[in-house]
Amino acid sequence: MGRHDLTNAQWAKLGSLLPVGKKPGRPPVHTKRQLIDGIRWRTRAGTPWRDVPERYGPWQTVYGLFRRWQRDGTWHRIFEQLQARADAQGLITWDVSVDSTIARAHQHAAGARKRGICRSSLRAESSPSPTTKGSDALGAG
Repeated sequence: MGRHDLTNAQWAKLGSLLPVGKKPGRPPVHTKRQLIDGIRWRTRAGTPWRDVPERYGPWQTVYGLFRRWQRDGTWHRIFEQLQARADAQGLITWDVSVDSTIARAHQHAAGARKRGICRSSLRAESSPSPTTKGSDALGAG
């Protein structure tokens, strides 16, 4: 069990919310607990799926479960059920809602010059420079 894997108490609460497999046949090689711990590892680490450690199962299997549950709304249902339980236990204070999401721009981004053609360079190209005279200004000669 990894340092950030679900504890037995956490798994007991989460396990009852998970969908039950409906397909008969060969039993799965990796447990849902392993796969969910792999999904949690990947989202916490922020790495590509291919970097999920083998102890959680093949990355394709971990990603497959994540994607399948994302598409069919399982993750959302689990979240809603956990939220309802926490609310029933008085663990959520609905009076305060703080969104601390920020998007920082690079310090030089605010006054950056635009690349490419700008108006000042267009004006400079369209009028002859003060040093050119006569036919040189038209490019002849």
